[in-house]
Amino acid sequence: MRLTLTFLGTSAGVPSVERSLPSLVLRFGKWVLMFDCGEGTQRQMMRVRVGFSKPMKIFITHLHGDHVFGLPGLLQTMNLLGRERKLEVYGPKGLKDFLNAAVDCSLAGLRFPLEVREISGGSVVRGEGFKVKARLAMHSIPNLAYAFEEEERPGKFRVEEALRLGVPRGPLWHRLQHGKRVKLPNGRVVEPSQVLGPPQPGLKIVYSGDTKPCRAVLEMARGADLLIHECTFDDSLMERAEAEYHSTPSGAASIALKAGVKQLVLTHLSARYKEEEILLEQARRLFPRTLVARDLMKLEF
Repeated sequence: MRLTLTFLGTSAGVPSVERSLPSLVLRFGKWVLMFDCGEGTQRQMMRVRVGFSKPMKIFITHLHGDHVFGLPGLLQTMNLLGRERKLEVYGPKGLKDFLNAAVDCSLAGLRFPLEVREISGGSVVRGEGFKVKARLAMHSIPNLAYAFEEEERPGKFRVEEALRLGVPRGPLWHRLQHGKRVKLPNGRVVEPSQVLGPPQPGLKIVYSGDTKPCRAVLEMARGADLLIHECTFDDSLMERAEAEYHSTPSGAASIALKAGVKQLVLTHLSARYKEEEILLEQARRLFPRTLVARDLMKLEF
């Protein structure tokens, strides 16, 4: 397991008894990457044991309240629990003013550094072993879709070749597997390329935010391991979805199919849907490898 993805909230607009407002966390190495932060996100974090002092970056898709109103509460919780590490928050223009007002009026200052970066399509955030890209999707206000891309991973370790070259089992194998050359007791240097197969592509996960089906998300999602796409209305409300810049199951499934993704997950469901079977059925007509997200659902890779 290299990566864990947990859906903290999967509702659209308003919470329901079963569903909280939009937020998901991706845990990769020491990092926690959060995408959107609806009201009550910090309580959901407690339920799945996401620490408030962890190295964290937060990515906001757009400034509609159901995606951003959880941020002031999360900042307050971190403050009260003694966070000291810097927190980075990324999102569209206007995010900085929103958070500055919340901090000045309600929190009376923070005890930890807060860095807010307003970004636009094409922005890239780099971390340790990964990057996050952003593109403008198509919603009623500016909305950023995000792609998490793991860096290329070393190829398969060839045990027989390592033994043939005289590399003893143990720490030297570990160094070679992580792309570092080693020096043997006899002075011979062994390069990682001598014992590793071809590099393997890293994981790619795309999160649409709120959007109608659009080319930007399609292009970003090409070849992705996972596409997380909003699905506010079922297909019988396609005209309403179009008018309000939202998506239906068939719209999301069409993007997944054209992009050649391995798995589609539908989220951001209207509270009118007590059961998700209708959404699942409509999406699977076009793209069988579809799931409907539920609060606290976890995916491991």
